[in-house]
Amino acid sequence: MAKDTGQDEKAKAKKARPATKAAKAPARPYERPRGGEARAISDLVPEIGRTAFRKFGFIQSSVVSRWREIVGDRLADVTQPAMIRFPAGQKAGGTLHLTISGAHAPMLQHVAPDIVGSVNRFFGYAAIAHVRMTHGQVTPAAPVQPPAMLKPVPAELGDSLRDIGDPELRTVLERMAAGLATPPKLPRIS
Repeated sequence: MAKDTGQDEKAKAKKARPATKAAKAPARPYERPRGGEARAISDLVPEIGRTAFRKFGFIQSSVVSRWREIVGDRLADVTQPAMIRFPAGQKAGGTLHLTISGAHAPMLQHVAPDIVGSVNRFFGYAAIAHVRMTHGQVTPAAPVQPPAMLKPVPAELGDSLRDIGDPELRTVLERMAAGLATPPKLPRIS
C-alpha cells in the first residue's frame, strides 16, 4: 500500500509541473554591469578624503587644509583643528575641538570668540558656537604662498584703452588691467 500512495503523489506532481511552466516570473529590469567606466584617480581622492574626514568629525576637509588662511599665521602655528561636532540632526551651533601646543591655552581662551567668528566667516553661516581646547603636539604647516602669475599682462594694454569713448568704462577697464598686472594677494583673516 505504501507504494501505491508514492506513485499517486508522483503522478500528481507531473500534472502540476506544466502549470508552473506557463506562469513565469516577470523579467528583471536591466541593471548596469558592475565596474562601470574608468575614472581618474583625482576624481576618487576627494571622495576618499571626505569619508575619512567625516569619520573624524569634519564636514569640510578644507577647514584642515586652509586653517592658516582661516585663523592667520600666529594662531595656526600653535593650534590645529581636531574635529567639529554638531548637535544631533543639525549643521549649526557646533563645537570646534582644537589641539593646542604649549601653554597657549590661557591666551586662546581670550581669542576664542575671534576664532569662532573667523571659522563662521569661512563657512558662511553660524556653524560653530563653542571652542573646546586640548593640549597636544601641533606641527606648524608651511606658510601659504600665492601662485605665480602664469602670463604677464602686456604694457600695451593700457594704450589700447585710450580709444574707448566712455570715460567711466575706460576707468573700470584701466583698474582691471592694473589689478591683473599685480600678483594676486590672499585676503588676510585675523
